[in-house]
Order: sequence, then structure tokens, then C-alpha cells
Amino acid sequence: MNQVLTLVVKLQPTPEQYTKLKDTALEFASCCELINSSVKPTLTNRNSIQAVIYNDAKENFNLVSNHIIRACARVGANRLTAKHKGRKVKGFKPTSFDCDKDTFTFREKDWTVSLSTVRGRERITLNASNYHRGKLTGQKPTSAQVCLHRDDNFYVHIQLKSETPEPIQIGKVIGVDFGRREIAKTSTDKGWDGKQINQVRDEFARVRASLQRRASQGTRSTRRRCRQILQRLSGRERRFQSWLNHNISKRIITEAKELNSIVAIEDLTGIRERTNEQPKDKTERRRSNSWSFHQLRNFLEYKGIKEGVKVVIVPPAYTSQTCHCCLYLGVRTNKKFKCINRSCDWIGDADTNGSRVIALLGATYVNSPVKGSWLSCPLDETTRGLLKASSSA
Repeated sequence: MNQVLTLVVKLQPTPEQYTKLKDTALEFASCCELINSSVKPTLTNRNSIQAVIYNDAKENFNLVSNHIIRACARVGANRLTAKHKGRKVKGFKPTSFDCDKDTFTFREKDWTVSLSTVRGRERITLNASNYHRGKLTGQKPTSAQVCLHRDDNFYVHIQLKSETPEPIQIGKVIGVDFGRREIAKTSTDKGWDGKQINQVRDEFARVRASLQRRASQGTRSTRRRCRQILQRLSGRERRFQSWLNHNISKRIITEAKELNSIVAIEDLTGIRERTNEQPKDKTERRRSNSWSFHQLRNFLEYKGIKEGVKVVIVPPAYTSQTCHCCLYLGVRTNKKFKCINRSCDWIGDADTNGSRVIALLGATYVNSPVKGSWLSCPLDETTRGLLKASSSA
């Protein structure tokens, strides 16, 4: 199985090269606009789009043939994505263009890339860090995307393909319980408190609210200054959350690799819509909507593929209410869980219990000949309440 790693490396063009890159991005976007407006909207296959519009695009734009082919591919991909979301393609911004093996080459000896532009071929120096150099050493990438970022600098997004190891097939499973009070809790009793990220989010929310108020009143210079600060702060909270999720996912996958284990997580798709139906104040609703469980899941999955650690998804029903010892339903109160089974009476951390139930579900998924996750407890007439705790895929 191949995995694609994208390296984002800053380019160091001369003023003349910068202008050529910007003109190329503008021509590429204009070409995409022509293709999208001229070709039948239902056509999404890039080869079919190319057969219809290639000659016209070649006459109207000063782009090399490969860039026109990549423009057809981008229009097709954008149309397909928009179709799945039930939308239409809005347009194309002049901020990037795609390259293949003929329009992009990497040279390791002087850490430069050669790019085709609207006015000839240009060799541009890379501002490569030690991490980039380590990844690119000995590699011959054949595809890339040149992008103009918000800081008005050009970056090249280099795609590296690599073979991934075979995933671990041993039946040992580490369960991971996602939450807002505790971002992640593993069945091996490792956890990451969500207090810090909540404090960061609350602080950014207060700063944004204050600046937005000032940006709508006061003197002209005050309003301009507030807008500048808001622009500078934009993305900091998101980058901090991404950095935190990268660290958490890396430690979980590293532990699973060391223990030769599989990682099991809950499928929380749609949980935000369900929780938003409950009455909440403005602060609680903002915290709920900024919960980045999906990003953490994506990081776990792609890091697992890279390290040969299998990540399985189990249904979330009753995982926080079921006792991991006897599988009877218990009572959860904030961070405390108490089993109501008289022969068990387990009491402990609710997130730890939930992660262990997820690990049990993951084990049934891995070891069962019929793919699915289920747990059940024996019926007991002396036990009160709901006697069966189950979840089925």
C-alpha cells in the first residue's frame, strides 16, 4: 500500500521569478474558469474534459500542455467534490497551479526545484529545513503544487509516495476514548487533559470579541489597527489545536507500535449535531462546535498507516455507560463511573472505563470471524435496571 506525504517547503524566488510564478497562477486559474464554464457541468472525468476543451485552452492561454492537462484534472476533481456535497463549483482563485514530472523537478545537490512558468523554465532555491532535507534526501518526487500562501510567499507542496509496512495483526487492542474534558484517554491509563486547550480557546474568543467591538467603533486608525490584529491572530488557535492533536496521535501510535497492539476508537460522526439539539449557553455551544475529534481521528489513521498500526472504528453506543469488568450498565456522573451490578461494584474514572470498553469492542471486531462489534452481559434476575448492554455495527 502506498502512502502520500506532502511536504510544504518555502520557495526563495527572485523578484522576476516571483512575478512569473504569480502570472502562471493567474493563467492557470483563468484556464480552469474557461474549462468550467465551457464544458458541460455534468462532466467530471478529466480525460473527457480534456478531449472537449484542450485545443481551445491551448489557443487562449500561454500555458504548457501539461499545465492545461492538470487544469482539466483540477476542474474534474472540484466538480466531483462539489457533486458529493450537493453544491456547484464557485470559482478558482489565482493562488496555485499543479505540476507533474515534466513541469516540476527536484535537484538535491543544490536544493532547488525547476518549474515551468508562462515565460519559460525557472530554477528556484528551496528554504528547506532539516526535516525537509531528511525527507527529500534520495527522493525523486514526480508531482507538486505551487501555492501562494496568505503571507504573500510562494510554497511548493511536494508529494512523496512511500510503501507502508503491513499492519499488525495481533489481537491486542488499545482503546482510546475521545472527550472534551479529557481530549483522549487510553485503556493503558494515559490521558491528555483538555483544560489547556479550553483556556486557549476561551482567551482567543475574548480577544476576538473585544477587537471586533473596537473595529466597529472608534477612530479610523483604531478600526484599522484592530482589523490588522484580527488578521494576525487568524489561524493561531487552529494551529495550536493541530499541533496538540499531532502530539497526542503520535504518542498513541508510538505506544501501540511498542506494544504490538491495534488502536480502537469510536465513530463520533454526527455527535455535534446531536449535542447541539440540547439547550446550551453561548460559551458551551462554542466549545462543543470547536471540538476537533475528527482531526484527531484523521491524524491517528494516517500515522497508523505509516507505522503499520491498524486503527479500527467501533460504534459509540453505551461505551460510556457500560462497565468494562462485567458489561452491565452503570451510572456515570461527570468523571466518576459506578457499576450497579452487586457482584461487581466497580468504581473508578469514567474515561478510563470508557476506553477499556472501546478496547473490548475493538478486540471483538478484530477476533470475530463475522466483522462487527458487540458486547453483552449475562441476564441476572437479581440485578435492577437495564440488564443488557450491547452495541452492534
